[in-house]
Amino acid sequence: MRLVLHQHPFASYCQKVLVALGELGLPFDTRLVDDADARAEHAARVWPLGGIPVLRDEEAGLTLPESTTIIEYLDRLAPDGPVLVPGDPAQALQARLWDRIVDQHIADQMGKIVTDRLRPEDTSDAAGVEQARATLDTAYGVLETRLGQHRWLAGDAFTVADCAAAPALFYSWVVHRWDVDARPGVTRYYRDLMARPSVDRVIEDARPFREVFPLPWPDDADAYRPSRASPTAP
Repeated sequence: MRLVLHQHPFASYCQKVLVALGELGLPFDTRLVDDADARAEHAARVWPLGGIPVLRDEEAGLTLPESTTIIEYLDRLAPDGPVLVPGDPAQALQARLWDRIVDQHIADQMGKIVTDRLRPEDTSDAAGVEQARATLDTAYGVLETRLGQHRWLAGDAFTVADCAAAPALFYSWVVHRWDVDARPGVTRYYRDLMARPSVDRVIEDARPFREVFPLPWPDDADAYRPSRASPTAP
């Protein structure tokens, strides 16, 4: 088995797959897609639509885009069987459901706020950003209710949904954070995510790329990471 992940360490959907690889303990090689030339080559040689991450299983001759699909595939390769997509159909349904909720209502909304800053000033979508922030606030409330009943999003076990949530919430903490007092369930969950070794490693590996972020990077971005947090962190 030879797995090659075409990715950028700072991209949230790439981080989602990197967390899964860490959880499953699967070895892989990286192909960095980090500038205009690399993106053009990636689109020409790997995936015409140009998005990342893309997984290439060289032995199987298989190219897979899309983070959730990649994780479903990786789960089958793990030596101990399904880990991130439960074998029980009802539990698997919840894992897939919450993965979609996180991607669409947290990760994509966070991405809207970030990418709008990259637009020329006269093409900024202020109304779209405002709607994205409103959607995030609503999504935090939905997560608060869910996490009042479960440790992880799909239930008692860490799943694909939590792989999605870790980078999405990390960046959301930077661009549109929740009220930690009003959302204690989300805060507890976020702390548990940041304490996960697979998550901590992915965030740390992305640290050298923080200068490319187009919005202000807060001093307390790492406040809930045990490996980085100060004694006075919330």
